[in-house]
Formats: sequence, structure tokens, C-alpha cells
Amino acid sequence: MTHDLPADPIAAYDTRSAPAVVELLHDSAEANLGAACRVGSADVIEPAGTLIATGDLHDNPVHLARVAEMAGLGTGDPSHVTLHEVIHSDRLVNGMDLSHRALLRVAALKVGDPEHVHTILANHELAQIIGSGIVKDGVRVVEAFNAGVEYVFGDETDDVLAAIDAFIRSMPVALISGRGADRGLLCAHSLPGPDVWDRFDFGVLDRPLTDEDYVPRRGSAHLITWGRRQKPEQLEELAQRWGVGLFILGHDHAEQGYAIKPPNAIVLNSDHARGVAMRIDLADPPTPESAMDCVVPLAHG
Repeated sequence: MTHDLPADPIAAYDTRSAPAVVELLHDSAEANLGAACRVGSADVIEPAGTLIATGDLHDNPVHLARVAEMAGLGTGDPSHVTLHEVIHSDRLVNGMDLSHRALLRVAALKVGDPEHVHTILANHELAQIIGSGIVKDGVRVVEAFNAGVEYVFGDETDDVLAAIDAFIRSMPVALISGRGADRGLLCAHSLPGPDVWDRFDFGVLDRPLTDEDYVPRRGSAHLITWGRRQKPEQLEELAQRWGVGLFILGHDHAEQGYAIKPPNAIVLNSDHARGVAMRIDLADPPTPESAMDCVVPLAHG
């Protein structure tokens, strides 16, 4: 059952109170795992209604608000929406990354509408909980994020970080609509690359994730979120294995906000000035050739 959200989904929560934040994050983890659409490690939805698909957000609050508006969240008649790569901003405050605030907004959206908001696991969220050493523009992003959480929550930092861990571990690795149809689609942060093809579990979508799946360079959740340089023949094999015709991905940089990855994938960026989303009629989804016709710029004007 869904219910209306306030205009700012986080307005109902005290985001400087560690107990309130911990409760929100655990509620959002339960919403991820308990949603009727959750099947194995994927959210599976009927090919009906509208989907707003996004790419990396990286703590762009304007574009996150725009996506929520496009999806009609809180209106009583929402579209489906994917949200991923939410954290690790390039806008630091005294060297601290406060992008946990964006993660809390996404958690509030998920709690508000667990059947339409799909929080897909991405490599930066995964890196945050396993402590991977990502350096972005000279910034050690995990450490900067932790410093931001500590600045806000002080002695209760460990409780908040543990709740963030629970929320991230509850995230599906993909959203699938129309599986088994010629024009089914799959949204994920990325797909396994050619260097890990021999150790990736292609059945991961159909089972719950385990701790082993998050292990760097070995677990299938890690391999699917970090993959790059997929070859056309691999994309075709994945489409056949998983019964879809189009992949909607993030992870790679797309200068124009989107990039076609032949033969059957499109990459979206939703974080920078040319960031985009896609508005998709799930009953009549685009082909790989027409996917760019669904692209919508997120900047107003």
C-alpha cells in the first residue's frame, strides 16, 4: 500500500537525530526486502505504467528532486523510478562529504512507496560499506563520507553507519520489466565486464544476495556494479540469458548525459549539467535503436 509523501520526502524526519535516522534506514531496508516486487536480488515489475530511469546521481539534489517530480511521487498515481549511485558528492564542505543526506531522501522515498521506488545497488554505495579505496578527483570518497557522518552524528556515528550498511545491503542489483519478452528491459548500475565473465554467477538475479556476493573482484554483486568495457557479444549473451531486449545502465561517463552502447544498451548520467533521465512506457518500451527518443534533460529551461 502506498501513501502520499510530503513535498520534501525527508521533511517528516529529524535528520540530525541518530535514532530517527537509524529507524528510517532500517525501515527502508525492510521496504526493499519486503516489497512485493522483490524477487531474488531484483525488483520485477509488470510491463505496465511508466518508468523514470536514471543514471548516476552523485548527490545532485536538484536532479533528485526533478526525478521525484517526474515520477509523481506523493501524488497518489506514481510512476516507477530507479535511483542509484546516490552518494559521494564532488561538493565537499571543509573536506567532508555530506551526501548521506541524499541517501536519507532516497530512503524516505522508498519507505513512502516501496512498490514504485527502486533503489538499485551501485559501486559507490557498495564501496562505502566494504571500505573500498575509491579516489575521485584526489578525494578519498569513503573517508570523506565517513567524516561527514561523524560531523553530524558524533558519538552515534557507528550506529548510523551500521544502518546505512543495512540499507545498502538490502538494495536489489536490477529492475526488470517484461522479462522473457523481445522488448523486456533491465535497469542496473552496470553489467559484468569481459575480465570477470568466467567467475560471474549469471543466476544472481534469481536468488537473494549473500555476504560472498559483495566480496571485491569475486562476488557477483561486486562484479555487476563495477563492470566496464562490455563487448557486443557479451551484451547479446546477457540479453538472451536474462530474457530482455534493452539494458539501461549508469557507471560510465556520458558527456551528453546519455550514450548508446551497441547493440542493446544505453548509459545514462543524471548528476552533471547535461544529466538526463528516461521516461518509458512499460507497455510499449523502446528498442535499442529508439531508446534515445525517451531521454529527458533534467535541467529546467
